[in-house]
Amino acid sequence: MKKTLLLSVVASTMIMAGGDIAPVEPVVEAPAAVSGWDFSGQAVVYYQTGDYATAPSGAVDADLFDQDGSRADFGLQLRAVNKDVVAGIGAGVEVTGLSTLNLENSIVSDVMQGVGNGDLDDMTDGGWISQMYLTYAIDNTSFKAGRQELPKSLSPFAFSEGWNVFKNTFDALLVVNTDIKDTTLVYAWVYGGNSNGLGALGSNLTDFNALNDDDGVHMLTVQNKSFEGVTLTGSWYFGSDMAVTDDINILWGDAKFGLAGLNVALQGGSVMSDAFLNDTRAFGAKIGGKIDMFDLSLSYSNVDDGDTGVFNVGGVKTPLYTQMILNQGFIASDNDTFVARAAVKALGGKIALAYDTTSDNSAANNDYQELDLVYKTKVFNDSTTLFAGYIYQDADAWAESQNNIRLWGRYNF
Repeated sequence: MKKTLLLSVVASTMIMAGGDIAPVEPVVEAPAAVSGWDFSGQAVVYYQTGDYATAPSGAVDADLFDQDGSRADFGLQLRAVNKDVVAGIGAGVEVTGLSTLNLENSIVSDVMQGVGNGDLDDMTDGGWISQMYLTYAIDNTSFKAGRQELPKSLSPFAFSEGWNVFKNTFDALLVVNTDIKDTTLVYAWVYGGNSNGLGALGSNLTDFNALNDDDGVHMLTVQNKSFEGVTLTGSWYFGSDMAVTDDINILWGDAKFGLAGLNVALQGGSVMSDAFLNDTRAFGAKIGGKIDMFDLSLSYSNVDDGDTGVFNVGGVKTPLYTQMILNQGFIASDNDTFVARAAVKALGGKIALAYDTTSDNSAANNDYQELDLVYKTKVFNDSTTLFAGYIYQDADAWAESQNNIRLWGRYNF
């Protein structure tokens, strides 16, 4: 009876409503909000061997691929970047780790980059915050404050070197303005950073130090591209009382242009201070072009016998056109250097050959030669870069020439 009554009520309700039952609408979930964060990273395996090496245990003679003359690192780097976290303020964070995976006990005796102090076991495994910064932009002016990379093209005496497993970084304030047509104005206040070098004794990437106490170093760079095919760049660095009680000034200029189908470049500048016995002056030139399938170039540099030479405060390389894989210690001061280069696309990548002859103008008269033969390619949809290089070195002061092999792979994700 109760069941019949209930059915009658339902039927009456349907009739009064026109006899139709509206279908139940499916529940639609709101789309997830876009976070704005871009996540990326890289994984690196890096190995180098030589028949002569300077390791934490000291200088040793070895054969190629022997443990005594070899070094290696495995690295992982993770980064997150958001260009607009709140109110136009962006942020970036990058964390980096290095490890030998215990290879120093069997296959190698050193690392490519150190991550600590003390004995070798303290230098092999570690991590650090390699970048952490905030960004903001107003019209044509951008600001970037915090730990960051600095490019050699705009900061030739304080730049992040990319030859090793990972780049060194700086604690800095960077301001870039493009209000003037075809002109980029760059100001940087560099407080400090870590340093790139070779091996456990050559660098500790977890150690960030001030460059000039609390004063830091100021840099102003102007780059102009008003004329087609011409790029003019000038930089000025100022370090207050950086030479104990005297200021240091660095002026450096670079001009790149085309001439009769060739690529021509000129560079030069000076490192100056009243505290120096002799300021440093340097000059460089480069000319290159393409003949059939070959890219060819010839470069020259001269650095006088000034107190400092030409340098990078964040590492070991120079901004000179004659910089090669391992010649920085011979070309940075009091020398004349010529470098010839040839490159060709082949075997799915690029093969490059470079030869350096350096005349030492100091009393040591330690002339130097280097030959670099490298192959570089990208695989797996360009996500992975592979590098193989052979480096031959010889110097008048050495009893024997030296041979080195460098191998690395870098996967970007």
